Parts: sequence; structure tokens; C-alpha cells
Amino acid sequence: MSGQEHGGHTRGFELFHIFQELPARSSEIPVAPEPDPTEPVALTVDDRPVEVAPGETILDACRALGVETPTLCHAPNLTPVNACRVCVVEVEGQRTLAPACSRRAEAGMVVRTETERVRTARKVVLELLGSSVDLSLAGRHQPDGGLAGWMERYDADPARFGPAAAPAEAGERDARPTGHHHVPDGSAAETVAQPVKVDNDLYVRDYSKCILCYKCVEACGTDAQFTFAIAVAGRGFDARISTEWDVPLPTSACVYCGNCIGVCPTGALMFRSEHEMRAAGTWDESAQTVTETICPYCGVGCTLELHVQEDQVVKVLSPSDSSVTGGHLCIKGRFGSSFVNEKPGR
Repeated sequence: MSGQEHGGHTRGFELFHIFQELPARSSEIPVAPEPDPTEPVALTVDDRPVEVAPGETILDACRALGVETPTLCHAPNLTPVNACRVCVVEVEGQRTLAPACSRRAEAGMVVRTETERVRTARKVVLELLGSSVDLSLAGRHQPDGGLAGWMERYDADPARFGPAAAPAEAGERDARPTGHHHVPDGSAAETVAQPVKVDNDLYVRDYSKCILCYKCVEACGTDAQFTFAIAVAGRGFDARISTEWDVPLPTSACVYCGNCIGVCPTGALMFRSEHEMRAAGTWDESAQTVTETICPYCGVGCTLELHVQEDQVVKVLSPSDSSVTGGHLCIKGRFGSSFVNEKPGR
């Protein structure tokens, strides 16, 4: 037998041995790993000491002290993308302002949240957003008064940039080529105003309210659904949330999980039922009850929050701190409760 044949025979025996013979069982009883002994991180926020767990952020430290720090693009169940910049704070010894939502707390860090530099930065961000985007529903569920309260708190005046420019025609912004830029004449403030996209029965897209916080993109992608039906297209002021090739939602990769709605902070993405009720003037959150229940469609056990007005389920969410859903649902959990609105005999 040649050396090559012998070597091939040996390798074949080794493969047979690996795949056909079971490995020896370990006699050791498995034990849980030891807990991480890492100490809490101690820092100072506005001259007040605070401790947070390793890996937590400046925003976590602020909230532990009850310091009201505005946020729009932050969500507890999404990876921070540092897009809106209204949460910036000043860190002693740092050249630039830091986004509190993503900057991890460090031992000995000295943070200030209301310096003149911080207040000016937040004011300008709010003014730029307010001059170009419909923020009427932004931050409406924030405990500190939301966007209206922030505008007053930082003396923001979006109107100082001039009157709003005329809205774009339907599909006009979507059709602009990548890198498109036109020089404004200065007579009006450029806006993202445009007609609402209504192309399905479940939810609408009102991109006149979109601040490009990227939360919907993250929820559709690696943070929740892994569908990747939407992304940011265009550049500069023409940047926008888009499906692939700008196709209508029903012909895109969208699976209608609605997780983008659950994380949208401005009302740009909304249940169609809510959109139509707002248009008719019948939407009234003060008259709504919220009931937690378990989704009946499968055995996973997802927690649902049913928003009910006048005995009608008007929208369905899920708590972001749910150990099962993390705030995310599938199409059945999000939109499959409408059957209970049907009256007997109809």
C-alpha cells in the first residue's frame, strides 16, 4: 500500500471514529458560572454622586437621580444610534458634548446636564427639528411635558428660520436622486412636509413627522425583526426612510409586524385606525383604557397592551420591559385583535 493510500485510509478511519462513536460523558456535575464581581461605577451628575451598574449609560445615571434629560431617538429595547442629539451633556475634560443615551458611565466621570453649552445645543437642535418637521405628536408620552415642554424649557423658537416652505408633492422626495441638493433662496425654511402614505389596511406612514431617528430601521433590522424591509435613502436634507427601490409597502419585504410603529417617537408611523380617528377628531387618549393580556394566537405567551376606546380596540402595543417580547410583536399580536370589535350578528 502506498503512503498516499495509507494516509487516505487513516483519515477515513478518523472520520468514521468521529462521526460514529459517541464522546465519553463527563462525570462532573455542571454548575452555574460565578457572578461577575465587578463593582458599581461611581460618578457625579450635577454635583450629586450616583452609582450605576457596569455598562450602564450617563442617561441611566441621570434617571437614577431623577434628572430630566430629553430624548427622542432613545428606546430601552433598541441599540442607541445617537441621532437626535437632544440628550447631549457636558463631561468634564471632554472636548465635545456627549450623547447621554449611549455614552457609558465611567468611574470618576463628572457630568453636567444644564450648562450654557448644553442648553444652547439642545435649543438649536429643537429649533432645527421644529422648523422642518411636524412635531405635534413628538414626545407626547414623555413624563416632563414632551416636546412642548422642552421648547419652553430651552426657549426654542423654530419660527426664527422663517415661514415653512411649500409641502412636496406625493412621491417628490422619494424621486430625488442620491446626493441631490438645491440651494434655497432663504425666503422660507425647507421642510419634509408631504402627503401621508396610505397603501395598506394596517398602518400609515406620515413622513412629514419623521426626524430620522433610525428607530424604525433598527427595529426592522438586527434589533428585533431581521426583515430589513426599510433603510435610509438619500443624503443630506433629502435623506429619508425608504423601502428597497421605493416600492409601495405591500410589494416590499415588510411582514407587517408593526415593530416600527411601537418605537416611533413622533407619530410618523401609526395604526391606520388611530390615523383615521385623529383625522375625524374622535381620537381621545384620556377616554382610553389599557389592558394587559396574553396573545391568543400561539404558545409563546407575548404580553399585549390593548388600547380600548368606546369598546373598540384601537391599537395594540407591548411593554418594552416584557421578558418575552421586549416590546416587539408579530403581525398577529400587533394587528390580529380587530376581530373582537365585530358585533354579534354583523
